[in-house]
Amino acid sequence: MNPSLLLSSTFPVSTSIRHFQRRLNPIPRGTALPATLFSHNRLLSTLQTHRTFSSHAQPSKMESDAAAPNGAGRPKKVFFFDIDNCLYPKSAKVHDLMANLIDQYFAKHLSLSHNEAVRLHKEYYQNYGLAIEGLVRHHEIDPLEYNSKVDDALPLEGIIKPNPQLRKLLQDVDRTQFKLWLFTNAYVTHGRRVIRLLEVEDQFDGITFCDYGAQPLLCKPHEDMFAKAMREAEVENVDDCYFVDDSYQNCKKAQEIGWHTAHLVEEGSKVPRTPASKHLVRHLEELRTVFPEAFRSSE
Repeated sequence: MNPSLLLSSTFPVSTSIRHFQRRLNPIPRGTALPATLFSHNRLLSTLQTHRTFSSHAQPSKMESDAAAPNGAGRPKKVFFFDIDNCLYPKSAKVHDLMANLIDQYFAKHLSLSHNEAVRLHKEYYQNYGLAIEGLVRHHEIDPLEYNSKVDDALPLEGIIKPNPQLRKLLQDVDRTQFKLWLFTNAYVTHGRRVIRLLEVEDQFDGITFCDYGAQPLLCKPHEDMFAKAMREAEVENVDDCYFVDDSYQNCKKAQEIGWHTAHLVEEGSKVPRTPASKHLVRHLEELRTVFPEAFRSSE
């Protein structure tokens, strides 16, 4: 893990030289490179370990400063974690607050009754995985403006608190074998905000998020979104991908493409009649049991 994650207000990331050289687009506007690291003969190495992105930059990644030369000893496996209703419990009711804000947005911006707003919100979520995708497809809504009125408007500071047990779980992952990677359908600002409040931001190596500024929108459970996550986390083999999510459809797709998948169904929630994936857990702590190879030995 990179200690700079704790020192920067932005989420530190890196791009391999090979990845950087094959990109066709220039560095996104708003991307900042640390001036103290600017020397002509170190530019490429700087790009490897210290690139940061603003809230409007493209999804990116970070590599550990402790990685061995030539990739020797570098973790080749990736453990992907969903964020909402996964890193914090569904019982926190963040989803309910978000649903209310989405319903209000539908009603106001589409001039709908409350009942019709709720119905259309549900329809778009079921059809596309995200309500915002339906809004963009059918109503030309500005997704970043939507994000400011929904995800970024959530009063998370009064709800999500530091979680020492979660932090210990993440610290116990065998980092010689695994990267830890966030994989969310939320926008990057929301994702960063949640992990900051949980006080686990220094435990993750990067984030793949739904880029609300891109067209078309791409999100889980679309197979291309999983391919995007693998590309950004720099993992090529599906057998090297581990995943936990509370979404049935997301876990079902991950299992179909060959990821090691655990469907998180919180205590008190109904277990699906047909399993979404090979593993079902009631609490993240159970990941130690279903994926023992991902954790350091206690001996």
